[in-house]
Amino acid sequence: VNKNLIVDIEKNGLILSAYKENEKARNYTFVLRNEIVVALGEILIVTQADINSGTLSSVEYALKMGKKVYTLPHRLNESAGTQELLQNGLIEAIYDIDKFVEDICGIKINSSDDEVLNFCRNNPTYDEAMYKFPNKIFEYELEGKIKIENGRIIVL
Repeated sequence: VNKNLIVDIEKNGLILSAYKENEKARNYTFVLRNEIVVALGEILIVTQADINSGTLSSVEYALKMGKKVYTLPHRLNESAGTQELLQNGLIEAIYDIDKFVEDICGIKINSSDDEVLNFCRNNPTYDEAMYKFPNKIFEYELEGKIKIENGRIIVL
């Protein structure tokens, strides 16, 4: 399916492998490939991993290499592998993508000085937002700056 893509990469790109040319891919070869991929990056972002996921070997490599590992927040009983790593303090969750990009890349995404909107960009619950800004949430909703959907605040 990806033959043309692979040929193009061979001609115009770079291919790295720990195996000899024409070595067939097997289950165990993916683990070493993942170690190489992790070694090439500065950080590792794991979007999802169950308890027995092969992705956890990549996380293990990253942690042994002293790299920071991040994940996205999940609902309870989803991505149990990353949830366990979070619980044990081994990785960090990305709750605010703009802040994450700012911290990692030094690129300022939102330059808004509006404390309410900045707080709401973290997708807080309605109750959290009302507790912190009881006099502003209704105003911002009426002005069309935010909306409340499924009990959470969304910045428009």
